[in-house]
Amino acid sequence: MYEIWEIIKGIKPNDIVDILLTATLIYFLLKFLIGTRGWQILIGIFVILLVWFFAKLFNLTTISWIFDNLWAVGLFLLIVVFQPELRRGLAKIGEGQFLPFGFLSQKRVIDEVIRASIFLAERKIGALIVFERNIDLENYVEGCVKLNSEVSLELLISIFTPQTPLHDGAVIIKEQKIASARCFLPLTINPNVPKNIGTRHRAAIGISEETDAIALVVSEERGEISMAVNGILYRDLDALALQERLSVYLGIRKNTWFDKFKRKYKKVLKKKDGKAKKATA
Repeated sequence: MYEIWEIIKGIKPNDIVDILLTATLIYFLLKFLIGTRGWQILIGIFVILLVWFFAKLFNLTTISWIFDNLWAVGLFLLIVVFQPELRRGLAKIGEGQFLPFGFLSQKRVIDEVIRASIFLAERKIGALIVFERNIDLENYVEGCVKLNSEVSLELLISIFTPQTPLHDGAVIIKEQKIASARCFLPLTINPNVPKNIGTRHRAAIGISEETDAIALVVSEERGEISMAVNGILYRDLDALALQERLSVYLGIRKNTWFDKFKRKYKKVLKKKDGKAKKATA
C-alpha cells in the first residue's frame, strides 16, 4: 500500500496529460478502425503478438528467433498493410473530423444539407432532415432503415425522390453522418400550431419539442424551407438564413448581435418589398 502511495505521489501534471493524450489517441484509432479491413488486420497482429509472448514464456527458441528478426521490418510492413487506412485517416484529420468539435466536417455537412434542401424546394419535393444534438435520438429510430452513410447532396436527393423506398419519413443525421432514414417521428399536439401545415411540419415540431434536435422541413406544396427548434417553426428560410441558423444551433459559430441585426434588417426590407409590390399591383 505504501509503494502504491509513493507512485501516486510521484505522478506529475505532465504525466496526467501524457496519459490522457495517449488514451484519446488509442480511442480514436480504435474507433476509426472498427468495422474496416484494418480492424481485422489489427486483430491478426494481436494474435501474432500472443504467439510471440507464449514463445518467449515457454522458451520456444525457433519461433522466438523468427519473431525477433521479424520486428526489424515490422514497421515497414505495417505502413504497407495499413496504407488505405492511413490515407483515409489523414484525409479525415484534414477535414477536422478528429478535432473535439469537428468544425470543418460539420460545416461540410451543413453545406450539403442546404444544397439538397434548395434543390428539393425548387422542385417541390417534400423532405424532413433531423440533426441530433445532445439528446440521443435512439428511441426514435426503431423501425428506421440504418444507413451510417456520408452526408451528400446526391444521397439526400435520392432518399427523398418520390416513389423510392426511403422517401417517406425523416432522415436523422448523427455525428456528421446519415444514421437512419424512413424514420417516423412523433407529431406535435400543440393546439396553437397553424392548421395549414402538413404532417412533416408537425413531425418536425414534435421532435424539437421532445428533444433538442434541429429539424429541417421542405414543403412539397409551397416549395419553402422551414426549421423547427425548441417547438418553434421558422418558415420560408433562404440559403443564407439556413446557413446562419444551422451554424449557430450546431455550434459552428456564435449568434452575435451583428447577426441578429442583419436578420432584422432583411425582414424589414422584405416587408417593404412586399408593400411596394402590392402598391404597384
